Amino acid sequence: MAIGIEAELILTNGRIWRGREEGVSEALAVWQGKVLATGSSADISNLKGPRTEVIDLEGRFATPGLIDNHLHLIATGMAMGWVDASPAAAPTLAALMKQVSDRAATTQKGGWIRARGYDQVKLDTGRHPTRDDLDRAAPDHPVLLTRACGHVSIANTRALELAGITETTAVPEGGVIGLTNGCLNGFLAENAQNLVRAAMPPAATEELIDGIERAGKHLLSSGITSCMDAAVGQVSGFAEIQAYEMAKLSGRLPVRVWLTLLGDPGVSIVEDCWRAGLLSGAGDDMLRVGGVKVFLDGSAGGRTAWMTKPYQGEPDNIGVQMLPDAEVEAVVKACHDRGYQMVCHAIGDGAIEQLITAYEKALAANPDPDRRHRIEHCGFPAPEQNARMKAAGILPAPQMAFIHDFGDSYISVLGEERGLPSYPIGTWMRMGLKPSTGSDSPVCSPDPFPNLHAMITRETGKGTVMQASERLSREEALQAYTEFGAYSQKAEAVKGRLVPGQWADIAVFDNDLLAAPAETILSDTRCLLTLLAGRVVHDAR
Repeated sequence: MAIGIEAELILTNGRIWRGREEGVSEALAVWQGKVLATGSSADISNLKGPRTEVIDLEGRFATPGLIDNHLHLIATGMAMGWVDASPAAAPTLAALMKQVSDRAATTQKGGWIRARGYDQVKLDTGRHPTRDDLDRAAPDHPVLLTRACGHVSIANTRALELAGITETTAVPEGGVIGLTNGCLNGFLAENAQNLVRAAMPPAATEELIDGIERAGKHLLSSGITSCMDAAVGQVSGFAEIQAYEMAKLSGRLPVRVWLTLLGDPGVSIVEDCWRAGLLSGAGDDMLRVGGVKVFLDGSAGGRTAWMTKPYQGEPDNIGVQMLPDAEVEAVVKACHDRGYQMVCHAIGDGAIEQLITAYEKALAANPDPDRRHRIEHCGFPAPEQNARMKAAGILPAPQMAFIHDFGDSYISVLGEERGLPSYPIGTWMRMGLKPSTGSDSPVCSPDPFPNLHAMITRETGKGTVMQASERLSREEALQAYTEFGAYSQKAEAVKGRLVPGQWADIAVFDNDLLAAPAETILSDTRCLLTLLAGRVVHDAR
């Protein structure tokens, strides 16, 4: 117990889960934004002085602030103003088109309409919407409707015209332009989406800052105090770095952010960041440069994740390989040699194979036993690939919300044998691979409760059990969401547990996540209180 120090804040009379090794305590004291001590309410009361603020938790359950290991903060904030095309908001094609039509009625003629969140497997039609569907809903506006995964979009005629896309347009490498009977149907996958995005007016810096602030406050309301922005530069290039710095300086950065730099050839911001001295680790605990992101494939539900065996019912489709091996290996080695941690997107076993090989070669040429290169998503690894990850110190960074949102889609496109064991977080935990978790928002909602429920039960939103042997215990699930999220960012010394010296980032819930029935975690849990560095930043008591 610290002698002679008066706590600034005491949380008392609660069930405070400090970490998987540390367990639960009743009370916690904060000094200078960090955890000063934990223990019984009686013990911690000894640190109370005349100026100490005391919060009575009234028996409620608290954890370290949750860490979303992979989302798109700016994109999430901006998409909060778009048409909500999610299955909850638009369960049928007609409902989805009405949403687009209603937005067109309130949008200046010729203005862009953006929509996001549909999943064709969950629509009543069981198919992707088409250019014709969108033309009927909004004939006078360019429309881009993006699938939940972000790897597939549908453009209407006005959008295709503004982008200069015709039936004879050359398909970009790592992209798909959809045709039906030789005519454009509006379907654009992977790199082909960039053709339409390039035709849109660029986002102003103030819009980017608004997105950061809006999404960050939304995360705090769920108990998430830290996140990774998974592709800084994807919306507005290097200007996003400036927006983050301006948000921080003006007090409009609500959460801790680990910046992942977009490194894809042709759109990379890595060279600009390198020249500005923005290397992995640059910054402070609120805003720090993380790693470099390169996309190697697409999404499984969109049938664009690169697999070694074809998708069900499509014997010629193994997904999309975004880049040739030599190019991936060259980019990974160049960034590795400059000291960057790599956090590359690979979902299918084909892409995972390509990425592990590139990491292994870079590490063999320039060893670093603690670089912690990550595989983002890492959905469908083979057992021997898991073993190679362990040997090379490579971390899987899955988003277990995918099991809840897309598990049934995986079964429909891959079959049960390949779909059920996807995202094998139980295997990774047993192997000591320190898996983290997140949402990939706006792909999935950043709401942590479907994520926790999926880790504990392996159930999809429909109730399908996706290989029960991959379930985690409650403590393991919370560890993935806190300590291992910090570990994946090389930040385990400063956050992720509630122990003396770490930041007092704390989430308080109205449901005991260690003891409550699993179904109530999903249906009946709210975050009541969030603290960042010992300050209350969200209060719904």
